[in-house]
Amino acid sequence: MAAGVSGALLANAVPHTVKGMTRQRFPTPFASPPGVGPSPPLHNVAWGVLNLAAGSVLARGRSGSPANRIAAVGGGVAMAFYLAHYFGGLDLNDERAKR
Repeated sequence: MAAGVSGALLANAVPHTVKGMTRQRFPTPFASPPGVGPSPPLHNVAWGVLNLAAGSVLARGRSGSPANRIAAVGGGVAMAFYLAHYFGGLDLNDERAKR
């Protein structure tokens, strides 16, 4: 279970860190409304780093067994599809996102 959550957190770290590093606004849990409104780049970097740290902590000390690797990859792939579906349904180009 922890390996799957680790993979999901590590996958979630990617879009937030990239958006923050490229100085783009992108929804985070800190936005208004949470997960929908645009957050500033620094919030995205912070959220990405938090996801990276939590995912790394969960992965640390786990055996490199095939079952754990499959669970981690499965969690990451599942999160990637979920994020594509979720963020694909948001209008990230509205006027609020440009401020």
